[in-house]
Amino acid sequence: MHKDTHTAVVMDCWTNKIGEITFANRPSAYDKFITDVKKLYGNLQPIFGLEDTRGFGRNFASYLLGHKYTVKHINPAYTDAMRSSAPMSKKDDSYDAFCVAKILRDMLDTLPDESHDDLFWTIRQLVKRRDSIVQGIIIAKNQLNAQLTYVYPSYKEYFCDVDTKTAMYFWETYPHPKYLKGVQPEALLEELRKVHRGTTVKKVNQILTLSEENSPKEKDYQDERDLVIKSLVRELKFRKQENEDIDRELERLIQLTGYKLHTMPGINLITAASIISEIGNIERFPNSNKLAQFSGVAPVNFSSAGKGKDQRSRQGNRVLNAIFHFLAIQLV
Repeated sequence: MHKDTHTAVVMDCWTNKIGEITFANRPSAYDKFITDVKKLYGNLQPIFGLEDTRGFGRNFASYLLGHKYTVKHINPAYTDAMRSSAPMSKKDDSYDAFCVAKILRDMLDTLPDESHDDLFWTIRQLVKRRDSIVQGIIIAKNQLNAQLTYVYPSYKEYFCDVDTKTAMYFWETYPHPKYLKGVQPEALLEELRKVHRGTTVKKVNQILTLSEENSPKEKDYQDERDLVIKSLVRELKFRKQENEDIDRELERLIQLTGYKLHTMPGINLITAASIISEIGNIERFPNSNKLAQFSGVAPVNFSSAGKGKDQRSRQGNRVLNAIFHFLAIQLV
């Protein structure tokens, strides 16, 4: 499954390659694909196996499921293992599709059915988007810290965090100490209290005193330098607002899943959303042991000739495994 095209190999039960079809990843091309497949297999009922690593085959899988075809999910690790097992390994779309078809034939009884639950898929997309925004916030904060070091060397003494509402208002209004010239403490106090009522006279005096004592001289292109700080503040504001919007949607959607993770110690909204996005519909696991294996927290027994020991699993969902590991550390 690819962004622009999909490649399919049609194989019979004896591993004979009947044909190969490459078609566009467009809903308008799916009907023709099914027609081409029917020409190859005749009256037999086909079973489809999809190796969908990045979600490019989601629309196609929904199409097949909607037309009542049997569709199995092929883990890319199986395909990779089959390629590696060959004496002369090769990698192209045609051979990958052949490996997928062979795995489908050999593991038909154990492969999971392809299923698409829009609720859990949407939660996963929101979690990914939130992670991306958080990374952007970290980068913007680091850049803002670097810029403030040049113009406000003592800024950490009155603003511990550069991205609080009061701090960001101050940086955007006074990106350089030159803008504070002639500003009276009473006026600045009243201005900052409109943003945060808890602003004290002591903090305002600190800002004015330290800014005057450690104020660097105005350099060439100072207006352009100030623009960088203002731009970073606007970016932080935008990203923080986006995060808040996503958090509200996640809270609403999680209530629809039936999960009660928020009742457990140490699990907040974001952690719960991350766990749900990786597990999906928990009903697909017949028991807790299967979920433990899926997350990689169950030990694996390595033995030979009746001797062996349990070892830490390095398989399973590593993202989910890392979440559980972090939770365990928190609770300890």
